[in-house]
Amino acid sequence: MISRYTRPEMRDIWTDERKLSTWLRIELLASEVLRDHGAIPGQDFEQLRANASFSLERCQELERTLNHDVVAFTTNVSENIGPPANRWLHFGLTSSDIVDTGLALQLVESVDLLLKDVDSLLAVIATKARTYQFTPMIGRSHGIHAEPTTFGLKMALMYDEFGRARKRLASAREAIAVGKLSGAVGTNAHIPPEVEEEVCCRLGLKPASIATQVVQRDLHAECLSTLALVAASVERWATEFRHLQRTEVLEVEEYFGKGQKGSSAMPHKRNPITSERLSGLARVIRGHAVSGLEDVPLWHERDISHSSVERVVFPDSFTLLDYMLVTLTKLVEGLLVYPENMKRNLELSLGLWHSQTVLLRLVEKGLTRERAYEIVQRNAMKTWEAKHAGSEGADFKTQLLQDSEVSEVISKEELDEICQLDFHFRHVRERFRRLGLE
Repeated sequence: MISRYTRPEMRDIWTDERKLSTWLRIELLASEVLRDHGAIPGQDFEQLRANASFSLERCQELERTLNHDVVAFTTNVSENIGPPANRWLHFGLTSSDIVDTGLALQLVESVDLLLKDVDSLLAVIATKARTYQFTPMIGRSHGIHAEPTTFGLKMALMYDEFGRARKRLASAREAIAVGKLSGAVGTNAHIPPEVEEEVCCRLGLKPASIATQVVQRDLHAECLSTLALVAASVERWATEFRHLQRTEVLEVEEYFGKGQKGSSAMPHKRNPITSERLSGLARVIRGHAVSGLEDVPLWHERDISHSSVERVVFPDSFTLLDYMLVTLTKLVEGLLVYPENMKRNLELSLGLWHSQTVLLRLVEKGLTRERAYEIVQRNAMKTWEAKHAGSEGADFKTQLLQDSEVSEVISKEELDEICQLDFHFRHVRERFRRLGLE
């Protein structure tokens, strides 16, 4: 179902037509370099290059009998080339030379699209961060009110995380851009290393330093693990927005379009369905990363157990993550932000978020930390009790001023001075400067 929503650019990379086109490109390039090295007659190469083509339908027909996709492909291309030049097709190569090198090209192209996705997401996050740079809200630890922050800082944190995601994707791209044309067990017995190197370089790939019949699958597991980690970052922020949209919080909300329905039974519902969808899809990509790890320990110079797995996990992971990043970008761009609700929620804890400020001031006045903590906690508990009892004066500063141990060392004026909201935002600009968000 999700494939309907992924961009055609990503879907097209993983079609059978594109895969076979990539294989043909590699075969032709290998033949050309072999021609240049004197291994294939020039006249035969010209015939090969002019006539080499394939039909997806014919390849599928052949595969039903041959039960081997690469042999079906080379058979069909050979039919179209015709003798005598068709004898040089796939010369000195093994199936995995074509499959693994072609897969590397698909992976590189797919990562490039994800990098563009992340760039678009970062631009949208940056706009939100700057817009709400000094919009105060309560920070929460364990889901409980902690100290004030700003919504801009929260979005700056998101910006930083996806900056790291971009670096990870770039690193994965470099790691996976590896091809091979070293033959059945990687010894280059029939294809010289210089031919392998030239073909790979002209494809924009690095030749594997050493290989068996296949490129080693720790590289592919690294790529899948990177995708899973980026998906986990998507889920982390989808979860954040879901929590902030809860009815009793409602500090942000997913855009709810005209005509949209939230529930078949309850017409009032405006549910965070997009965030929930993103959270769910992250689980799928994490599962695929585990499959990639399972593919690493192949038997000896190769077995084929990884092949069936990769036909599923790579197209799925890339198309899903592409969808997730594009969807998260739209979610952030259309996010409804409610500063008035942030202010209301900030006031719910009656100034208790000044507790560390008062604690440290008492320490500066000469009290031990243990004694200062005891005094501040005592007044914090009184504030909660007064609030729950519905008493007037259920305010942290009021409780502190009524405590003789506090009033002996901190005056009302000093308490008013240190218990200011802006105190917590003194270094916001510096944080933005470090992130390049000025």
